[in-house]
Amino acid sequence: MVDSAVLNNILIFGPVFLLIAARALAMIQVAPLLSSDAIPQVAKIALAGLAAFAVIPTAEAFHVAANNPNAIVTLPGGSLSDLRHEVFSLRFLLLIAGEAMIGIIIGFYMTIIFASFSTAGQFFSLKMGFGASETFDPVAQVENPLMGQYFNLVAMLIFVTIGGFHELFFGGFWRSVQTINVISLIEGTEPVVTMIVSGLTRLFLDAIIIALPILGTLFLTSLTTGLISKASPQVNILSEGFPISIITAFVLLLTVLPFMIEAFTRIINAGFGSFQNLYIQIGRQITGGGGI
Repeated sequence: MVDSAVLNNILIFGPVFLLIAARALAMIQVAPLLSSDAIPQVAKIALAGLAAFAVIPTAEAFHVAANNPNAIVTLPGGSLSDLRHEVFSLRFLLLIAGEAMIGIIIGFYMTIIFASFSTAGQFFSLKMGFGASETFDPVAQVENPLMGQYFNLVAMLIFVTIGGFHELFFGGFWRSVQTINVISLIEGTEPVVTMIVSGLTRLFLDAIIIALPILGTLFLTSLTTGLISKASPQVNILSEGFPISIITAFVLLLTVLPFMIEAFTRIINAGFGSFQNLYIQIGRQITGGGGI
């Protein structure tokens, strides 16, 4: 039997629950791995509801007082009207849209981080000889070369290994509920845009850093085979160019994989660090609720 106190909290803070659940569901629908079509939609909605219910007692950005059912539930910076009496108003629908936008921003930024890994694979797939071997990538949900899929799978394993879901829900979602709301998002538009633009810039920079050792070596391999074919035209070295490039790339991947894992970890952690910096810039100071 469900505890009556649990149901009482849901009924008292129902509008706030809907707002937080909209944020969580939007994040889940956009974030990498969680947005996969292999996950049933019912499971995503259930996960969003569970996450929203878990963070309600610490939702300081909504002035929620878990131990005071008679407290006024408002948005800091907005009007002082009680959200519990505005469920069917246009203002409440706009608040839901705004909360969903916050979740989309969180999930989209994580998607940008993961896109750098598949982009790195695309940079040298053509040079390696796998440029035409594009298939559907279930992780990225797009057509992706084989090496892009390989890097996506490695990044997925690293994300799970370093506790990426823990950081996403605690450092990303829970911390956002504690610090920012729609009013904060509107007032802090410039830092949000700056974070997204810098994330897109870092996407290509990180992809170049990851792919540069292999891409540079493959360029030198192609240059060497071209010089040999010019020096000795009777040697048909170009017919062996693709096998040489593929073998060289695989040997390099095996050699630099430990360094790539370290680079992947640094990139993912830097993404979570960007969230924390954004919350510090546009969010309210946390007065309770504990840390990560």
